Amino acid sequence: MVRFCPLPSSSKESPFCISEHRAPENPRVIDYNIAYFLMDLLHFIVFNPKDLLFIANHLATLFVFLTCRYLISHGAYAILVLLIHAEVTSACQNTWMLANAQKNDVVFAAKLYDLMSTLFYTVYSIVKGLMVLYFVYKMFAFYASGATKSVIPKWVWVSWIAIILTDVSVSILWVSNIWAEFCRERTGKLDKKIR
Repeated sequence: MVRFCPLPSSSKESPFCISEHRAPENPRVIDYNIAYFLMDLLHFIVFNPKDLLFIANHLATLFVFLTCRYLISHGAYAILVLLIHAEVTSACQNTWMLANAQKNDVVFAAKLYDLMSTLFYTVYSIVKGLMVLYFVYKMFAFYASGATKSVIPKWVWVSWIAIILTDVSVSILWVSNIWAEFCRERTGKLDKKIR
C-alpha cells in the first residue's frame, strides 16, 4: 500500500515519509489522482489533440503516480506535496485563462483579465519558481542520501526527479514568456498614454 505520514515530530526527521511504522495506509488519494489525470488526459486527446505539451505533462505525471502506487508503493507523501503545490495556483490560473479567452468579447472579462494577470503571474512565479524548486531540491537530497534505497529503486526516484524538473522548467519558461508579454503590453499602453 502507499505510505503516507504525518508531519515530522522532530526537526531531524525528513519530510518524506518512507518509514512504514509511522505511515497509515491510504491509497485512495493516489487512486483518485490517477483517475483524474486519466480523465483529463482523455479529454485533451479527444477535444484538443494538438496540445501535445499538456498531453505529455499528463503522461509523465501518470508515470509518477502509477510507479508510486502500483510498482513500489512508497513515496506518495513527496508526490502529493508537489501536487498540492501545483494545485495551489489552479483557481487563479483557471480564472485568468477563462478571462483571457473572453477578454476581446466581454468587457467584464477584459477587466478581470487585467486584474488577475499580475496576481496570477506573481503567485505562479513564487510557487513554481521558488517553493517547488526548493522542495524538489530537498526531495533530491533526501533520495540521493540513500535513505530510501531499500524501498525506492534509484531508477524510480531519478526518473521522478527528471520528470518533475522538466515540468518545473517548462512552467518557469511559460510564466517567463507571459511575464515578458505582459510587460510589453504595459509598456505599449504607457507609450500610447505618453504620446
